[in-house]
Amino acid sequence: MAGQDQDRAKIAALRLRLIEWYGSNRRDLPWRKTQGPYAIWVSEIMLQQTRVAVVVERYQAFMARFPTLVVLAEASEQDVLALWSGLGYYRRARMLHKAAQFVASNYEGNLPVTSVELRALPGIGPYTAAAIASIAHGEPVAVVDGNVERVLCRMAGWESASRAGAAALRRKIEKLAARLVDPERPGDFNQAMMELGATVCLPRNPKCLVCPISADCKTRGEHKTSPRPRMLSREVGHALSVRMGRSAGKARGAVSREVLLEQRPETQTVMPGLWELPVLRESAVPEMDLRMTVRHAIMQVNYYVRIRTVFEDDVDAMTVPGGARRWAPMNEAARMALTGLTRKVLSRAHLLPTVALDAIAPRRDGEVL
Repeated sequence: MAGQDQDRAKIAALRLRLIEWYGSNRRDLPWRKTQGPYAIWVSEIMLQQTRVAVVVERYQAFMARFPTLVVLAEASEQDVLALWSGLGYYRRARMLHKAAQFVASNYEGNLPVTSVELRALPGIGPYTAAAIASIAHGEPVAVVDGNVERVLCRMAGWESASRAGAAALRRKIEKLAARLVDPERPGDFNQAMMELGATVCLPRNPKCLVCPISADCKTRGEHKTSPRPRMLSREVGHALSVRMGRSAGKARGAVSREVLLEQRPETQTVMPGLWELPVLRESAVPEMDLRMTVRHAIMQVNYYVRIRTVFEDDVDAMTVPGGARRWAPMNEAARMALTGLTRKVLSRAHLLPTVALDAIAPRRDGEVL
C-alpha cells in the first residue's frame, strides 16, 4: 500500500511539473487559442506528417475559408483540395471532408463528444480522437503520437522493438500513457507531452538539461531506435506548356497566359483528382532545353524532376497521355487543386500569381457560405 501511495505521489508530481513547464514554454500556435472541437480536429489532421511551420499558414487560411464544420461539409472536394495544396497526403483532406459531410448529415453539424464515438468517423483514428476528446471536452484519455511515444520510451528505458515485437511495445506504451495522463487536466497534459517531444525530447541531441521530467527518465539521452527506411529516388520529367490566352485581345495592352494542366485520374492511389503538369515521355532533358530542376519528396520517395518548356503544337508528341487536360488561365490555376510539385514549379517560374490562401477556390458569383 505504501508503495502504491508513493507511486501515485510520484506521478502527481510529474504531472504538475510537466503542466507548469507547458504553461511557461508552449509555442504560440493558432489552434491553441481555442477549445473548439472542429478547430482542434482540423489542426490535428493537418499536423500528421507535416511540419508545424507549414501547417500554421495553411491552417489559418483553411479556417478563414471554412470557419465551421457545416461550411466545410457544403464545399466541393476541389475547393477543399485547393486549400490543402502544398500540405501533401491529400487523402487526409478527402477524409476530413467526408467526415464533415457525415457529421453535418447525422449529428446536426456537431462532432461527437467521446473518443469512442469520434473513432467511428472517416479518417479519425485513436490518436486524433483522443486529442479532440481530451482537449475540447476534458476526457481523461491519453494521446500517443510519435513524439509522445519517444518521450515514454526514454522515460521507461525501452528501446525500439523489432517488427515482431512492435505490437507488444506499443501496448506497453499505451498502458503507461494511460497511467500518466492527468484526469483533472487531460488536454493540457496531452499537449504538454506532445510539446515536450517536439521541442525538448528530440530524436537527436535531446535537451535533457532543460527537461522538466528528467528526474523520472531512465535514458536521459538518445536511445536505440530502428533505422529509418531509406528514401527511394526517382527521376521524372514534366512539360511546362504556356500559351497566350484566347481572351488576350479583349482589352488593349492586356496580357493573358494559360498553362496546360492535366487532372490525375480518380483511379490513382496517390493524389487522385489533383491537377499537374503533363508528364514527359522522356525524363532525360537536353541541357539546352532544360527550364529548371526541382527536388520534391512524396512519402518515402525523392523525385528529381526536370522541367522542359514544350510548345503547344508539340505537347501530344512529347508527353504521356493521361487524364483530362485543359488550358487554365494563370489566375484560375492559382486557385485550383494543384499538386504541391506543380504549384512549386509554377511559382519558381514566376507564372503563378500571388493569391491569398483564403481566397483560393471562392464560391461562384461571390456567394459566401
